[in-house]
Amino acid sequence: MMQSRRIDPLLRRAQEHEDSVARDLAERQQTLTLQESRLEELRQYAEEYANSQMAATSPAQLANRRAFLDRIDQALKQQLQTVDRSRANVDIERDRLLLASRDKQVLEQLAASYRVQERQIVDRRDQREMDDLGARRARLAATATQEGDA
Repeated sequence: MMQSRRIDPLLRRAQEHEDSVARDLAERQQTLTLQESRLEELRQYAEEYANSQMAATSPAQLANRRAFLDRIDQALKQQLQTVDRSRANVDIERDRLLLASRDKQVLEQLAASYRVQERQIVDRRDQREMDDLGARRARLAATATQEGDA
């Protein structure tokens, strides 16, 4: 059995794996984009709230305002951590895709090498057959010439 045909199922599996990892990367990238968008919205809200000229007329209102700003700040920190985790997940998936792509490429090169070797074997066999056929024709021609001379 030809080596190149034996490697085809491995190549298909490698392609499917690469496609799967690429889909995972796309999902992680989409999640990161969403998380970055939420972070930006939170930053804008925090900035608008901090810059708003709300008249705090009592110490209680001032304390409430300060507590709310602290909660926004805490939400920003949490969202920033979420973005960092999402970014790390994207990096991991990107590395996985690179590895899957390299694995597939190695198999493709191996299959191509096998195909070249198989083609050379077929070409040599065909050449041998042509040489044998030529030699037989030459023998037949020589035999016919000898019989004609006799």
